[in-house]
Amino acid sequence: MELINRKKFSNPVDRGAVARDWRERGFDCRLFVDRPGQEWNDFVHGTNELVTVMEGRLECTVGGQRVQLHEGDELYIPRNTRHSVKNIHTATTRWLFGYD
Repeated sequence: MELINRKKFSNPVDRGAVARDWRERGFDCRLFVDRPGQEWNDFVHGTNELVTVMEGRLECTVGGQRVQLHEGDELYIPRNTRHSVKNIHTATTRWLFGYD
């Protein structure tokens, strides 16, 4: 599976549409709202994870690979892979994440 699917969801990103899509694929859907510069570093989960930006921009590092996510992009993080997320937007970033 590709790590990033650019513009998977159209703008404005509809949280309900993302939740339905993810649920069909076996993932839940939760919301994070981060201030500029907020970082979540060096996480490892025993489940696969999906991330989609609703508003703003994120920089994610997955297994040493750094990518920027824009509104509507979807990131796949394989289980047991070290990853970090940072809000690189100048304002609040709202993003969705889910585990299988």
